[in-house]
Amino acid sequence: MLVFAFLFTSVLLPSVDYLERKIKSRGLSVLIITVALCATLVVFLGSFAANFFEQASSFSSRLNEEHTMDNLNMFMEKIMDAMPNFVSEFKPDEAALAAKLQDIVKGVIQNLLTFAGKVGGFIFTSIMVIIFTIILLHEYHNFKRSLVRFIPNKYFEVGLRLIFNIERQISSYLRGQLLAASSVGIMSIIGLFILNLMGANLTLIVFIGIIAGLANLIPLVGPFVGMIPAILIAVMNNLGNEAAMNHYLFGVIPSWFYIFDIALMFLIVQQIDNNFVTPILVGESVGLHPIMVIIALLIGGTLLGPLGMLFAVPAAGVIKVVLQEISFVTKNAHLL
Repeated sequence: MLVFAFLFTSVLLPSVDYLERKIKSRGLSVLIITVALCATLVVFLGSFAANFFEQASSFSSRLNEEHTMDNLNMFMEKIMDAMPNFVSEFKPDEAALAAKLQDIVKGVIQNLLTFAGKVGGFIFTSIMVIIFTIILLHEYHNFKRSLVRFIPNKYFEVGLRLIFNIERQISSYLRGQLLAASSVGIMSIIGLFILNLMGANLTLIVFIGIIAGLANLIPLVGPFVGMIPAILIAVMNNLGNEAAMNHYLFGVIPSWFYIFDIALMFLIVQQIDNNFVTPILVGESVGLHPIMVIIALLIGGTLLGPLGMLFAVPAAGVIKVVLQEISFVTKNAHLL
């Protein structure tokens, strides 16, 4: 919680400092910025959840209709017909398989509809992060002055230089990440819009694109996070749609409900982001070569998974700054 609070503090600090210079009140500046951010997140997440659960509820009620069962049977027959011959020999009864699929889908929808009752831990963590962020924003400069007091006079200027460079490195990294996240969100929205022009019948594409962009703050993960709600919405919107149930990707690969089209689109976005956008934007923001960024991501992911990937690049940037300062001190020790 403290780590995420520090990241939020690094992002919001310039805005708080700017507003403080205008209204001459640190506490009021912190309050305005944090309330505005929280209100934006609540409105966005609330709007997305309300629209998504409304679609889920509508789809759940449609499952009880007779024609929906016919569509499920037709869909299962298409799947079995597309299977190789040796698989089709083990083909179960279509009605039983469709009923089983219906039960599975109902279970998934029910879990989605009752998800609100299981987010207590997440809400508590979020509240604590917000509280820590407010404290850090309000006391940031006092904390910094307290830290500076512990630096021996002999290394005072070197210590100030180190703190300044680390702050600049982290803020530059966060700016690069926000730019990369924005590019992923925009590319995802454009890709989903193109799929709609092809008949995918997707809704909430702006919400899905923004979610994919925000999730991209954890490198390599964002586009795939956006793919999950996109596929769910495609299935819910297109069940019973003959064109969607008979759709072929490139006219060759069966892609019922445009599932493979959606997966391919997000895969392309992910490849563009991983190989071009993130290494260039994030690498330049922390002064690291794109190859070093990729190596840092691989090491962080191997050691700590997605959380390690989130902190790998800023950690590498901080290590670079520390090594540069050590080199500087070593070369100029005779002047200290």
